[in-house]
Amino acid sequence: MRKVLLVTGASAGIGAATARLAATRGYDLVVNYNSDSAGAEAVAADARDAGARVLICQADVADPDQITAMYGKIDAEFGRLDALVNNAGVVDQTARVTDLTHARLRRMFDINVIGAILVAKEAVLRMQAQGGGAIVNVSSAAARLGSGGQYVDYAASKAAIDTFTKGLSDEVAAENIRVNSVRPGLIETELHAKGGEPGRAERLAHMVPMKRSGSAQELADAILYLLSDQASYVTGTTLEVTGGR
Repeated sequence: MRKVLLVTGASAGIGAATARLAATRGYDLVVNYNSDSAGAEAVAADARDAGARVLICQADVADPDQITAMYGKIDAEFGRLDALVNNAGVVDQTARVTDLTHARLRRMFDINVIGAILVAKEAVLRMQAQGGGAIVNVSSAAARLGSGGQYVDYAASKAAIDTFTKGLSDEVAAENIRVNSVRPGLIETELHAKGGEPGRAERLAHMVPMKRSGSAQELADAILYLLSDQASYVTGTTLEVTGGR
């Protein structure tokens, strides 16, 4: 029987690469997206070509009611959930802390932190009922670098994800549910353009010990390892995928 994996924010970037790779590794998929329906459809088509059964779910993880509705569809379609990649997230335009607004902070934390926690909560409830599962939260190297002068609010939201990962992993370890996170470094995705710096990864690559940016595929490989039975004794861990930075 193929395991069922939910990937949030799966229409582009790391989420899309993870969903596509998971389909080739024997997972059926729930492809979540917020606004990029074309991207989600493209990911789903590739996953189906790889043999996966796919459910596409539009849901804004900042809205608890939409999270509830998404899980209702998952229950109806699959009746189980074996794995979650908590990837949905946003960045914003580069700004100093003195320029941050309450509205920006609410959006950042509603999506990156509160949404991620609520998505994980619903996954855990289903994994407890069926006797186990695996969760990977997508953090960022910004969580320990601080991102001063760029987006301290984003860095703080990802630091919260690191703490949440450790706390949740301790709560559910005895129930055969593993919870880990990955910390991407400079990765070539659309996220930089959304932050107003489309060339950011290339511009900062010289700061990475490996002298290059990473790819979404390299993140997907790390995530699928953490979900797999090869990582059966790994929980509460944050895996750096940063080229040494």
